[in-house]
Amino acid sequence: MDKYKQMKLFLTCEHGGNQVPEAYKELFKDNEEILNTHRGYDKGALELFKTLLQINEVYFSIYNETTRLLVDCNRSLFRLNLFSEFTKNLDDSEKNKLLDCYYFPYRKTINENIKEAVIQNITVFHISVHCFAPEVNGKVRDADIGILFDPNHGNEKKIAMYWKRILNELFPTLKIRLNYPFIGKPDGVVAPLRKEFGKKYLGFEIEVNSKHAGNVKINTEIKKSIEMLKKQIEFYYASTL
Repeated sequence: MDKYKQMKLFLTCEHGGNQVPEAYKELFKDNEEILNTHRGYDKGALELFKTLLQINEVYFSIYNETTRLLVDCNRSLFRLNLFSEFTKNLDDSEKNKLLDCYYFPYRKTINENIKEAVIQNITVFHISVHCFAPEVNGKVRDADIGILFDPNHGNEKKIAMYWKRILNELFPTLKIRLNYPFIGKPDGVVAPLRKEFGKKYLGFEIEVNSKHAGNVKINTEIKKSIEMLKKQIEFYYASTL
């Protein structure tokens, strides 16, 4: 039972907004409309994130409202899509400014808070909040909610499966899928944290179809699902996970 007794909930939202700082607005001249598409931000993610902040036991939270088209806080430094077509041709000094202003502060804040928790022997239960586009290249995505995880990391698979059962009960008419529309193991904010902190860190991404953006009932029920899940992990399943 003690294994998950000191579990704390961490919430992050990497693509919460499409804001462009004044100094970079010229980059999007005549292309402002792209900022309002899924390439600019995750429509609905910030609203869901703010609903989840109402969970009493949130230990740490952070969100980003600067458009990912400047620099993507959910990509590692080695990824080719860290910078978009609007910023990839900037010189190194300008790219470093973007990293220093928007990328490193966000990522380091998350890392430092997790490290502090782990030092205190706290298990980190991290949920990264995202939304996905309903359709890509003419193909409709067949899900309402996705739970992303690494099946080879600690107990993430068992926890994800239980979370899916809770969501199915709360949303009998919605389609809940695991590791869809993306696989949870590859690069993002979560993946490197698994490697650094091992089994003291449990990382998940929730992906909600943007067609449900702003749906208060859905956001509230997702909040309820996390509250139920965390209690079950802590009080009923800790000895068997």
